[in-house]
Amino acid sequence: MRPTRAHFVAPAAGAVLLAFLPAAADFAQDNTATRPTFSSGYRFVEMTGEELFANVCQGCHMPDASGAGGAGAYPSLIANRNLATSSYAVHLVVNGRRGMPAFGDMMTDGQVAAVVNYLRTHFGNSYTDAVTAREVAEARR
Repeated sequence: MRPTRAHFVAPAAGAVLLAFLPAAADFAQDNTATRPTFSSGYRFVEMTGEELFANVCQGCHMPDASGAGGAGAYPSLIANRNLATSSYAVHLVVNGRRGMPAFGDMMTDGQVAAVVNYLRTHFGNSYTDAVTAREVAEARR
């Protein structure tokens, strides 16, 4: 039997592919190892209100909390009178509303309290009566 072009090309292509596999695996490993991880799994790992806002909330409400419009309406959190009532903010974070997803299953009581307290004391909001994790737990009932 006389060798055809396929007899030479297929092994060569396989050898090239095998040569690139270790490099591809190293790239994938390095890429995930050096990339910052915001959260792992179904629960958020951030613990401070600032971290939670930066990694969860600002995607919709913007880094300066000014909100956005377009495909959806994301209200501004700047000097927001709705934040005056801490139980309202806790309810929204835990249960969601309209386009805002419910984060109650993804955050502990302490995380909910932390992000609500952060929002209520930043971005032109000066509500100083802090929410506690216990209050969040009671609101979940």
